[in-house]
Amino acid sequence: MAAATSTPTEFEENSNDDDKSEMNITNYLIVRPEKGGMLDLLRYLVWADIGSGVKFLESSEEGIMGGEAADHRWIILVSIIVRKIISLFGKPMECTGFVADFFLNLLFQNGGIMGLLLNFLQGKVVTPQRDTETFISTIGHLDGRMDLYRDENLLEQLDNSVSAEKIATEEIGNRALMDLCIMASKLAYENAKVVQSIVVQHWKMHFVDFYNCWNDFQKEMSTQVFILCDKPKDANLILISFRGTEPFDADDWGTDFDYSWYEIPKLGRVHMGFLEALGLGNRADTTTFHNHLQMKSTGFNHGYDGSGSLSSNTDSDMEENVGHKKFLSEKVKKTAYYAVRKKLKSMLMEHKNAKFVVTGHSLGGALAVLFPTVLVLHQQTDVMNRLLGVYTFGQPRIGNLQLAKFMEAHLKYPVPKYFRVVYSYDLVPRLPCDDKTFLYKHFGVCLYYNSLYVEQKLDEEPDPNFYGLRSVVLAHLNSVWELIRSFVVGYTHGPMYKESWFMVFARIMGLALPGIAAHCPTDYVNSVRLGKERVVRMSSF
Repeated sequence: MAAATSTPTEFEENSNDDDKSEMNITNYLIVRPEKGGMLDLLRYLVWADIGSGVKFLESSEEGIMGGEAADHRWIILVSIIVRKIISLFGKPMECTGFVADFFLNLLFQNGGIMGLLLNFLQGKVVTPQRDTETFISTIGHLDGRMDLYRDENLLEQLDNSVSAEKIATEEIGNRALMDLCIMASKLAYENAKVVQSIVVQHWKMHFVDFYNCWNDFQKEMSTQVFILCDKPKDANLILISFRGTEPFDADDWGTDFDYSWYEIPKLGRVHMGFLEALGLGNRADTTTFHNHLQMKSTGFNHGYDGSGSLSSNTDSDMEENVGHKKFLSEKVKKTAYYAVRKKLKSMLMEHKNAKFVVTGHSLGGALAVLFPTVLVLHQQTDVMNRLLGVYTFGQPRIGNLQLAKFMEAHLKYPVPKYFRVVYSYDLVPRLPCDDKTFLYKHFGVCLYYNSLYVEQKLDEEPDPNFYGLRSVVLAHLNSVWELIRSFVVGYTHGPMYKESWFMVFARIMGLALPGIAAHCPTDYVNSVRLGKERVVRMSSF
């Protein structure tokens, strides 16, 4: 406590001055589709009227708005138009999702259409109850698989503490770990009771906790994440899984198409919506991003005492100050980044030999890679030393090239720890759009699977943007092939791969929107299980 009242050193004074200067020069850009009118949008679209485009933007500097509006006009236009359309259909999408979830669970819990009819005649219709162990999400009905693929291989390696060299070279071990990650990413869409049931009864692992956290972009408790470990005592593996974009959630899709960014000094520009989903700021007051994302050791975020040690994890330290300003509220305690970090640090202290994996599908993938990014920013060295890997599936871009270079220095050596799985013409990994001058860039090892589930190790997926006639035609032809494949894959590869009628329906819808159908977790599960032998050396236990 004495340190808190001591006279600041020259270094601390300089750090404080740097913090103040950084706050003054921090740049950001917010795209606000609601600020401009349809006439402004028309002028910006047809006549490239920069003045009209600027009306949709908010920034730290006037020059940034004008430059962005001119240089990235088409990207900003796509963001504005798509988000306006999503906002317009937001309520119908929500109602459709509510009805679809209820109807699918009504059929499922009554044994299909014939079972429902029989139960109706007998007066024994089972009515689905939300947030129960039997109520399955839309994603769960698209792909009903619950069990892990060759789970005994992974559990055996975990129990025997297989050497790093051995697991790094054994393809089946890598595949088993990736299968656990994609299944956990898929499971994150379910409610807490379903998650616990699957983890304990099907996977024979230890369920730790489930969090439904505050999302500052959506202004509701909508960022879901759960934690498991391989066993309750002396665990070797801790897994953190973030929920992705829900099919009928307009706000989730709006986040994926958002172009807004916040620039963190010395790190790079980061997608603002993803920061808000983790609870690391609020675009209504952009100074909150600075408060959460300081790099200086004078803030509470860096292990709360500047050391990044596992032992410094007390609530009193967390609430003490942020940039010497007390601003935390009860809401901050419920945000995903702080809730997960606190639990993770306590588990790493409890399980001395454990390493942790972070994973997620879609939006969950973006949060999965952003989580260790902020750990690095907050100088959580002891935590990062225990990171086994980050595995994302169908993940959108989270930041610019500067951010990519910063994180590759921490996630690429001595062996790659960040693997980004992309399936075929999935639209979401191509968002926000990227070109030679655009700021959003992917990084990490890209494991790309085509529609035959053949794997390639690439720096970037083919056709990084759906621009041009060629890409559109190929995407639609591919969706036709995927529909045909859905009827035969169960016969060619076994009953485990037989697709549900609801997934076939999604394939039919994919004829019009091929990039959306390809985003379903089904093809990611198939890619991991059916993909050819990978040759990339992966992070190991």
